[in-house]
Amino acid sequence: MKLNLGLDRFSGIYLLVIFVIVFSLLAPSTFPTMTTLHIIASSQAAVGVVAIAILIPLIAGQFDLSIGVNANLAGVVALMLQTNGILGAIPAALVGIGIGLVIGGLNGLLVVVFKVNSFIATLAMTSVLSAVLLMVTGSEEVPPGEYGPFQQLTQTDIFGFQSVILFTIALAFVAWWVIERTPQGRYLRAVGQNPEAARLTGLPVNRLVWMSLVASGGIAAFGGVLVVSSTGPSLDFGPGLLLPTFAAAFLGSTQIQPGRENVWGTLIAILVLAVGVQGLQLVTGVVWVAPLFNGLALMVAVALAVGRQSRVTRSKARPPGDALEATRGEHVVGQATAEGVTSATTAGGADD
Repeated sequence: MKLNLGLDRFSGIYLLVIFVIVFSLLAPSTFPTMTTLHIIASSQAAVGVVAIAILIPLIAGQFDLSIGVNANLAGVVALMLQTNGILGAIPAALVGIGIGLVIGGLNGLLVVVFKVNSFIATLAMTSVLSAVLLMVTGSEEVPPGEYGPFQQLTQTDIFGFQSVILFTIALAFVAWWVIERTPQGRYLRAVGQNPEAARLTGLPVNRLVWMSLVASGGIAAFGGVLVVSSTGPSLDFGPGLLLPTFAAAFLGSTQIQPGRENVWGTLIAILVLAVGVQGLQLVTGVVWVAPLFNGLALMVAVALAVGRQSRVTRSKARPPGDALEATRGEHVVGQATAEGVTSATTAGGADD
């Protein structure tokens, strides 16, 4: 009997354990402490939210590069509304999320209606939002104000951890359920894997792409509100979210469900990256570890994803002498495809 250690699905967990052991030995007085655990958990909770924002359009085969500045703008505007006495903490947070939804809708409009590549459209939106952020704030840092209801949204202590972690866990469960347990989630994967085939089955491809970008914008804005509430306002924290979240999304596609972007794999990847960065910073004491580590992680994650896709493609190629088995396989695939078309059509597929 062949022993299966699950390295193809849980390599991130093995790597996490190795990191914990190594850094505990190298920095025994600083790394294996509850303080370090709280820092990692609290600082990465909002990053996890933004990573989920990236994940949704990725599943649909789209990129959203505007999530960082989107989060920055939404968080700062929400804080300004609250500290200036215009709105209470929760209404201000909802306005920030609404801003993100509008931004996501504009991204979707560019991609779906004007047929602009999502990479280009959201990159251009990043520049526009950067200008809007400077206009709104007058190019000056926003004062955080006194500790109040807005900060309490994420900094309330629950079992020794900040409440921001609960928001991330709740969102992760909702995103997982929608993506993995609903027809809309399956349709979204079908669009990302083969949009033309999805269109031929009757799925509303344009609508699904637009909705994925709207969801991305709203969730990114929610993440920005959490960042500002937990760490305070800044005019430049947004761009710093882009690299670690993309690295986590791609690295997460090698975990739990290899070859598929998924919520829990992404959160595992965020934890691995955060522990690696925190451990290296404690051991080396240098500040450039985070961008270097995240950049290398993104390179490795993309290489692993591409390599796995290449292996899957080669495994589908059948030897010439196996014509009978190939014919049988094609017959089975044909039946599955026909059933899928019927299911997609009857379950709510519509024309664009």
